[in-house]
Amino acid sequence: MLRVRFAPSPTGFLHIGSARTFIFNWLYARRHGGAMILRIDDTDVERNTAQSLESIFEGLRWLDLGWDEQYRQSERLAFHRAMADAIFRKGLAYRDFTPAAGGDSEKSGAQGTWLFNPDMRELPREESDRRAAAGEPFALRFRVPRDPEREIRFTDLVYGPQAKSTADIEDFALLRSDGMPTYHLASCADDVDLRISHIVRGQDHITNTFKHVLIFEAAGADLPEFAHLPLLVAPDNTKLSKRRHGPVVSVTTYRDSGFLPHAFVNFLCLVGWSPKNDREQLSRQELIELFSFDGVHRSNAVVNFSEADPFDPKAVWLNAEAIRALDPAELSVLLLPVVRGAGFPIEPDYMARITPLVRERIRLLNDVLTVGDFFFRDELALYDVAELVPKKGDLALAGRVLEKAGETLAATEFSHDALEASLRGASQSLGIKAGQMFEPIRVAVCGRKTAPPLFSTLEVLGQSTSLRRIRQAIDKLHSPV
Repeated sequence: MLRVRFAPSPTGFLHIGSARTFIFNWLYARRHGGAMILRIDDTDVERNTAQSLESIFEGLRWLDLGWDEQYRQSERLAFHRAMADAIFRKGLAYRDFTPAAGGDSEKSGAQGTWLFNPDMRELPREESDRRAAAGEPFALRFRVPRDPEREIRFTDLVYGPQAKSTADIEDFALLRSDGMPTYHLASCADDVDLRISHIVRGQDHITNTFKHVLIFEAAGADLPEFAHLPLLVAPDNTKLSKRRHGPVVSVTTYRDSGFLPHAFVNFLCLVGWSPKNDREQLSRQELIELFSFDGVHRSNAVVNFSEADPFDPKAVWLNAEAIRALDPAELSVLLLPVVRGAGFPIEPDYMARITPLVRERIRLLNDVLTVGDFFFRDELALYDVAELVPKKGDLALAGRVLEKAGETLAATEFSHDALEASLRGASQSLGIKAGQMFEPIRVAVCGRKTAPPLFSTLEVLGQSTSLRRIRQAIDKLHSPV
């Protein structure tokens, strides 16, 4: 059975590059009827934090894809050490008693390129056993073949045939001097025990894979398939990082800014992968059916953003299209907590009436707070009195329009059709175009010239609010600030 895994380390938030790795693993498993494994690689005790772990779970849960099995490396240390011991007993690893300044590291403290410590590598087994029994700390290192050297080969599902000579691979650590497994050992041990058939991870792990091939061979395990994914980079081609690029690289930033999970998944899939039909808007089922490693690009993938706009335009466009495709009732349920979270205690039925009016105008869920703020606030944000002036008009005309609007609306049923008929009739009685009638009213009740359709807006705001705002606009005309 095909089995893939996503193995994040809880040392920071869920990076969008890591999220894409999770998504590609998930798609591959679902397409081939396999299992998706979530394994928390938490053996780096000094760097792990509970906050990071929760952030990773928050991000993964928001993606709304799920997984089939879940493990934590820290609960499997006995198995890791057992594998290390088995490799040591085969003579494929040795104890390195170099003091901690070098013995724990991948590369000992020697100057230049470090491959191995001959004094430790050639230490007689009896002497090694004696020093270990005496309690002297040591790191356990893999005995990379030196004489003769050999070439390590594997075929990557994205990058094709890969090869590296053992003459260029250092004797890497399997266990640190405190007995904790290194990333290399723990990862491979768990991959063997969990029967992982395909390892899908970032391209920056290709150099590690040569070491991992050696560990799999030493453990007598079948070699899994490997697929390495291009990295995500910023517009300047630097690797995306929190230090350089801020929260834009965190999945939860997109969640908190109002992206829809599926739209975000759709976007990440298109960063470094292309379906054969070149479509961009894809349902979850279509992504499953179309995904293959043949479509994964070999070059690094650029996420476009700037200081002025922190989100990639394609991500925003996909999200806007997904919002427009939602049923208004479904969208209303999503918008309600956004509005309430901003401090506006509105009721669900009121949100349901607003949603159809703003759906075409929002790109992110949070946009509802700016596009439709006048629906939620008792008082409008300040606007310039000049905005009340209609085209080819002046302040005097604006005043006559608003006075007439107040009289008309006070005597009109607040339904769309009745409002339209009454206000069009009012414009005729004033001898002006309908647009000249509607513009001052729109600014008076919405605080801006660009707003949802006027009659529907008035209907939702209601007679009392609409008349109060029109009266406030008239007062503003008479005493401009």
